[in-house]
Amino acid sequence: MMKHTLLPVSEFTGRRQQFFQQMPENSVALFAAAKEVTRSNDTEYPFCQDKNFYYLTGFNEPDALLVLIKQKDQDELVCQSVLFCREKNPMQEIWHGRRVGPELASGEYGFDASFACEEIDELVPKYLEGKSQLMFCQGADEAFDRRVLNWNSQVKATVRQGGKAPAVLVDCSSIIEEMRLIKSPAELDIMRKVNRISGQAHQRAMEKTAPGKFEYQIEAELLHEFARHGARHAAYGSIVAGGDNANILHYTDNCDALNDNELLLIDAGGELAGYAADITRTFPVNGKFTKEQKAVYQLVLEAQELAIQAIAPGKTLAYLNEITCEHLTRGLHGLGILTGDLDELITARACKKFFIHGLGHWLGLDVHDVGDYQVDKKRQQLRSFEPGMVMTIEPGLYIPLHDVNEDVAAPVDEKWRGIGVRIEDNILVTENGYENLTVNAPKTIEEIETLMAKAANAHATAAGQ
Repeated sequence: MMKHTLLPVSEFTGRRQQFFQQMPENSVALFAAAKEVTRSNDTEYPFCQDKNFYYLTGFNEPDALLVLIKQKDQDELVCQSVLFCREKNPMQEIWHGRRVGPELASGEYGFDASFACEEIDELVPKYLEGKSQLMFCQGADEAFDRRVLNWNSQVKATVRQGGKAPAVLVDCSSIIEEMRLIKSPAELDIMRKVNRISGQAHQRAMEKTAPGKFEYQIEAELLHEFARHGARHAAYGSIVAGGDNANILHYTDNCDALNDNELLLIDAGGELAGYAADITRTFPVNGKFTKEQKAVYQLVLEAQELAIQAIAPGKTLAYLNEITCEHLTRGLHGLGILTGDLDELITARACKKFFIHGLGHWLGLDVHDVGDYQVDKKRQQLRSFEPGMVMTIEPGLYIPLHDVNEDVAAPVDEKWRGIGVRIEDNILVTENGYENLTVNAPKTIEEIETLMAKAANAHATAAGQ
């Protein structure tokens, strides 16, 4: 039985067949698994498989190699998949865990043949012999690039003995990235599950947050909730940013105390069977928004809902950015945070002083998933949405306590200082519009305050018993 995936073998064999269809005749493609990475001395980081390799194999061991061969055999076009993986080794398995081994790999994972890693350098040049094109994801791993070129050079060295090496080297990254961009029904089932798990984690974080606690304690609550529902790892380093720390976009120190009357921004998602959730919520540490926090939060929430509701096949992130920026600019002007002629501010996208990142990104096996955005010279993302795409929508406004670039002629009022708000959901493009996968992470002001008040009351009751 395949480990580390909730997908059937047919999902992976089907992907390989789809890739074969895009391979030219008489070609070979190579995909390398990731290697274990040393953290310090003799300890390693938790293993994370190369996502392209995993997408085509479902195989979750290091050092492996996938070879896809497309050639004619007696006038019949033949496609063959070959896996190289670590040999079974009882002593190594006692120390480091069980291995699948070549003998079982073919049957369990649907390969046509499988061999031990020790045979790679002998057999791969033989697979290259006589082929016209050699395909691999160039630039992803420099060491692997050199290895591929070395194998090809070995074949070239036999030219006087009649050998023929591939004359054309093709970067096949775009092929597999386009495949990964459109999610299958089975992938979407996993992404719904990991969103539900992550939403529960955000609920738990809200329930456990109180003044005086530390950011890392809330991070621990998130990780607990991920793991107990099967998402044993966070998809990325969790951002648990209290107060002005929320104005650091990729804040991951998570070491400060949480203060009364400040906001807590949490950007965190679990990973399930390789697939990521990416959810952000911002809420008051004490469970009750101040007037100014509420105003900024509601503006961001309205902008996010405006963008989400506009998602449909044929729309673009450029269009969503346009309507989002206009709404944020109007709102900031209405609050007095932006001053001047409104039409000029909208044309200049003046909100970008406070909304300093993109509106969203593709999501899947990677948090910032692969797929061409079709960016033009103005940095507009012009790719039309298609059913099966999954993206984040995450507007935010960031007003730091101290702004070294502040326009002294129009300083931001002190009452807005230190507020940082981001709200992020994961959205699937459907045939008729969209599906919000982030269904159970409280988002409205009323939902958040009600949940936190209920948790506080329960805690107080328990403490009084």
